[in-house]
Amino acid sequence: MKFPRSMRTYCPRCKTHTEHSVSIYKAGKRRAAKLGERRQAVRKKGYGGQKFPLQHNQAKVTKKQSLKLECKECGYILQRKGIRLKKAEVV
Repeated sequence: MKFPRSMRTYCPRCKTHTEHSVSIYKAGKRRAAKLGERRQAVRKKGYGGQKFPLQHNQAKVTKKQSLKLECKECGYILQRKGIRLKKAEVV
């Protein structure tokens, strides 16, 4: 699905409709020093195999993609709710 590079939508900070630049949300880099990552490493360490069952029968074919909208007036960033699609493209 193709999305416009900029769209006019409501900005909660400006409290009015303004022009927003559109990009596709991308998850940040995972940090190994974070508590959750350290906990997971401790659980998986040593003998005893995989701690949690691996999922073999994948039911879903697509991932949810969400849009990141940045207000051109104030720089406020908001996200649109993710929708399932094979390919999201900003044109």
